[in-house]
This record gives sequence, C-alpha cells and structure tokens, in this order.
Amino acid sequence: MSKKYAAYMRVSTDRQSSGLEAQKMALENYFKQKGVTDYEIYEDFAISGRKESRPGLNRLMSAIELGNVHTLVVYSFSRFARSTKHLLQAMEVFNKLSVHFISLSENIDTSTPMGKAMFTIISAISALECDLIRERVMNGLANARMKGKILGRAKVINEELIRELATKGYSYREIAKLAKCSIASVSRTLSVTK
Repeated sequence: MSKKYAAYMRVSTDRQSSGLEAQKMALENYFKQKGVTDYEIYEDFAISGRKESRPGLNRLMSAIELGNVHTLVVYSFSRFARSTKHLLQAMEVFNKLSVHFISLSENIDTSTPMGKAMFTIISAISALECDLIRERVMNGLANARMKGKILGRAKVINEELIRELATKGYSYREIAKLAKCSIASVSRTLSVTK
C-alpha cells in the first residue's frame, strides 16, 4: 500500500455540524490547490479535543503507525489536540515515522525548516501559557488559604443521625462509620449538644 495524505477534523458538540463542514471544505480546497487526489479524511463528531482517545483519531494514528500516511493536514492545532502535551507526543510519533504535519490555520508545515522552527516556538509558547495559568491558580489558592478561606465543597454532616445513634448507645467509632464521617466530627457534634 502506497503512502498517502490524510486529514483530520473534529468538533466538540453535535451543534457544530457546520463547523465540521467548514473544516472539510478548507481541507478539500487545500488538496485541490495542491493537486492531491489520493487522501483520506478522518473525523470525530461531538467529541472533546481533551480526549486523547477518539475513534477517528485512533484510526488515523493506526494508519500512521502502519506507515500508510506521509502527510497529515488539519484545519488547526485545536482540532487535532487541546493539550500541548498530546500535540507534542503526536509530533514525536510523526517525526519518528517521517510524517509531515500541516496546520492550515497556523500556516505550519513541518516539511520545511521554517515550519519545524515555528512549530517548536508555538509549542513552547503554549507550554509556557499552561504553566503560567497553573502558577496563577496555585498562587490564588495559596492567597485564599492565607486569608482563612475554606476551599472546596462544604462537608455536610448528619448531626441528627449522630445524636440519635449516640442516644442508642453506639460508640463514636460505630457512629462515624454509620454517619460516614470522622470520629472527630462525631465528638464535635456531641460535645456541642451536651
């Protein structure tokens, strides 16, 4: 089997069918302009890009790993992968198997030296952006804790059940198990009612 071009397109929800059509039109137009007739389009409909395992993407990656594809064309990075990590892992596979990656929106073609350099720069910027967002979130959480804010969902303790079980003579350990809370919570609840 000779190697051929492949294209991949994806939309996250079933309300984006026009987005899938627009991607398909752009990809087919690219192939037409390049005079390419031997290609296959893989697609995923109503599947998040955060999922690394998707039916269409899995079929595409199998074809690539079998050596059936020499060039992959996507409408944009985000249609292929939402995380920099996933994109870079795929690019390692492509490099190892000498598969070129073309993104129409970002105007990236890894078959050219400039395309490889641009891809590396964009990947580094994306990774930096993720790290900065993570750092800001962690700083915000630390700041909230320093101000005494309790983070997360408030735990609901069934104080009525705890009191009822205590009047029936259950031990703190048994009450904690039945009320699905800690022994300290049982102790705190019962010390307030005394």
